[in-house]
Amino acid sequence: MANTFSAMKRARQEERRTDVNRMRKSRLRHQMRAFRRLLEQKDAKGAENEIPKTFSMIDRAAKWGIIKKNTAARYKSRLTLRLKTVAAA
Repeated sequence: MANTFSAMKRARQEERRTDVNRMRKSRLRHQMRAFRRLLEQKDAKGAENEIPKTFSMIDRAAKWGIIKKNTAARYKSRLTLRLKTVAAA
């Protein structure tokens, strides 16, 4: 347990940041799940409309430090690849 006032304040701040980060990560996962669902349903048109929103969410998560920049690049690359295969079919 924190003993000094500054340590107590830091603990409170950390609690708030944890909640915000948890919410942001959850929002990212939900967006990616929705996009993947469209791909599984072979809805290329819907996925095309959803991709800017998904990429924006991925980029913001990387900017905030929720995920690493390489992870964001990998997610975007794989989602684009899957979208191309669905659109081609």
